Parts: sequence; C-alpha cells; structure tokens
Amino acid sequence: MSGGERIVVVGAGMAATRLAEWLAGTHDVTLLGDEQHPPYNRILLSAVLEGTHDPAAIAMSVPDGVDLRLRARVVEIHRAEREVELADRSRVPYDRLVLATGSIPTLPPIRGLVRVDGRLDGRVHAFRSLDDCRRLERAVPGARNAVVVGGGLLGVQVARALGVRGLDTEVVEGGDHLLRSQVDAKAGAILARDLGRLGTRVYTGARAVRLTDAGLVLDNGYTLETDLVVLTAGGRPSTALARRAGLDVRRGIVVDDRLCTSDPRIHAIGDCAQHGQQVTGFVPPAWEQAGLLARRLRGEDVAYAGSRNVARLRATGLDVAVLGDPEHTDGEVVEMSNPVAGSHRKLVLRDGVIVAATLVGDLSRIGLITQHYDRGTVLGRHEAGALLTAERAAAPVVLPDDAEVCACAGVSAGRIRACASFDQALDTTRATTGCGGCTTAVRELLREGALV
Repeated sequence: MSGGERIVVVGAGMAATRLAEWLAGTHDVTLLGDEQHPPYNRILLSAVLEGTHDPAAIAMSVPDGVDLRLRARVVEIHRAEREVELADRSRVPYDRLVLATGSIPTLPPIRGLVRVDGRLDGRVHAFRSLDDCRRLERAVPGARNAVVVGGGLLGVQVARALGVRGLDTEVVEGGDHLLRSQVDAKAGAILARDLGRLGTRVYTGARAVRLTDAGLVLDNGYTLETDLVVLTAGGRPSTALARRAGLDVRRGIVVDDRLCTSDPRIHAIGDCAQHGQQVTGFVPPAWEQAGLLARRLRGEDVAYAGSRNVARLRATGLDVAVLGDPEHTDGEVVEMSNPVAGSHRKLVLRDGVIVAATLVGDLSRIGLITQHYDRGTVLGRHEAGALLTAERAAAPVVLPDDAEVCACAGVSAGRIRACASFDQALDTTRATTGCGGCTTAVRELLREGALV
C-alpha cells in the first residue's frame, strides 16, 4: 500500500485516471467508477465508431497500486464521517475526496423520443459512453440512414463516422452554423461544405421537434427519414451528488484556486467543476486540473488560475483546431478565408500576442501557432499575416524541441524526438491519448528522427 493520505476519487474517467497516474506511489488512491469498463479515452469513441480504432486501443492504463473499482456507483457523501456510500450500501473512507463525475447528457425537447412505457424509441441513441458506442455500432449494419442532432464537435465527429460506415447521414443544428460555440459563421460554413463534399447534409437554423414513424420532423416542416437518431446536443455537469452533500453548486461544482469545493477536504476536477464562471468540457483543461491538484496533494504551493482551451476535431477528412475562445475574446483580428480551397484561418491578437485562433481545413501551421500562443510571443508587424497566408508548405516546418506538440498531455517536440517508436512515445509521454489530433505530428517527428 502507498503512503500518504487516502485519496478517493468519484469517477474513473480521463481526469480521474490522470490524477491517479500522478499520485500513484505517494498516496493511497481509490477510483470509484460506475461503468463496467476500465478507464478509456472518451474523445476517441467516434474513432471506434468510424472503425479506425479498436476499443482496446483507447484503453487508459491504471498504475499499479491504484485500487480501481468498477460498477461502484456512489450515492451519498457523508462529510462528517469522511466516507462515501455506494449503491450496495458499503462505505469507503477518505482523507481527501475528489469529485470527477464528468457531465451527463440531457434529452432535447423532441416529442416522441420517449415511448409511453418510459423507454427511448429504439431508433434513438446517446453517444457519451463505450456502451453507447457499442450499441450504436450494433445498429449500423441494419440501417440505411441516420440523423445526428447537434452540430458541435461531438455531433460532427459522429456524423463523419457514420458517413464513413456507409450511412446516408444528416446533421441538424439549431444554431446558424456548425461548431457555433467554437468558430464563426465563415468557418462553420466551410465545415458544412466539407461535410457535404464527404456526403453528409447539414441543416442549420432548424430544430428537431418530433419523432414519428415517418422520421424526424423539423420546425421548418421538413421530415427527415431515418433509421437512427443520435443525440449529441445537450449536456451538463454532473452535480447531483455534490448538491445532496450540501456543497456549493451553480452550473458546476464550485472550486477555488486550490480546486477545493466549499468543503476543504473535497475537491472537484474536469467537466463537473466550475472555477469562476468557467466550466471546461475539454480534455486539456481537465488534465491540467488533475496535474495541478496532484501537485497540491503532494505538498506543493500552487494555484489554479483557469485553463486555456484547445479543441480539435477528430474526424477523417476534416481538420479543425481552436485555441482559446476566438468568438468572445477582444483583440485585433487577422483573418483569411478561402471557401474554394476549404480553409479558414483566424488569429485574435492583443498587443501583438495571439490570445485565440481558429484553423479550418489546413493545420500545417498549428504547431507554430500553438507555440506562439503558449509562450505569449509578441509577433512582428507582418508575422501574423505570414502565419495565415502561407499555404501548405512543400517542406515540413521544423519545430524546435520546446514547441508543444500534444496540447492534451503537454508534450514537446523534443520529448517525442527522444522516443524510438510510436508505441514508446505513447507509453512514456501519453501523447495522442487525448483528442488524438497530434497523431500525424507525432509520427512525422519520429520519421524525422529516423532520417537523421
């Protein structure tokens, strides 16, 4: 058994597993997961659906010495006794409790999703867990067409995966463009055009209102014939357990700069946590919080000041990266769109420093742009424009060793170059195990090293 405090983590997802990796060997760590599966990378579920990843390939390793308990649903927190109660009425004591309960899907207001007996219509699928993914996989061979409700990152990834699997796929998005939380209308239109080129039709500014035997009815009067309806719109932080325990809950479980809740013995990280006004919803901030909390629990005096958001679209034939919040960040905008080529690039600068960015259709400069973004580099008068106007280079850009390649795990180009193989890079740095968007860059760096 490890020394140190007893750390009990409610949840066995990506943030919880990363925290366990950093605390293994110094603390007695218990992960309580309510799923039947060991931890896995949820971001790559669409790749499993697409067929490019085997389910075993998205498994996350749990360090030796960590007590992982599956099908262990926590129903109550007994703060006075410092114990959590499971559904089987057993109790687990803790010195420190970490809530990593993630987010839960919410049903959109579409009539007919739920049958009179209280069960979902057999055509309707959620897409949040490995069980959801496997259920949808089983339904694909018997289907001809599918409608994905929601045009966010997850919706676009699922739609592309279903298209790759041969289904006639349509996306319904209530907003005026795809990825409306991350990109502007120009970028959304280019992405919709790219999806159309790949065989997926997109309906924006339309809402699904009713599911009938004939199909999914939209508020504009159209009915989309469909064998499958996949719900990817709607989700909220999972806060019920914290609320019942009397912790401060707003949109998420409120945490301070120490990632403490209103009870100093209880912490929260990942999608369920709210720091200031921010609820994250992405892998890099969750892993950043896990790393910082691990350092605090090991005795370091570090404070959390909020996370930078890095979002990558993980879908074959579609390239999208978003740094920060380009649609709500004040600054000078440098922008270039080429709808014919299917590219849109946008930088938001403040005092010459990149504070947000959008890249659609060509990610050949993402390494350099991310490096400037992370370092707060003050760009010269013409540098921002040069970053955007350069088309895909005939020769690859050579990244310096300290350039960040994997935003999810915080891995530099130098650390990748030090590895002898892709498998070694994965095992020793955890690069590519987050959103998977850095996979091509990692392979190119390893090829570059092999040629030296």
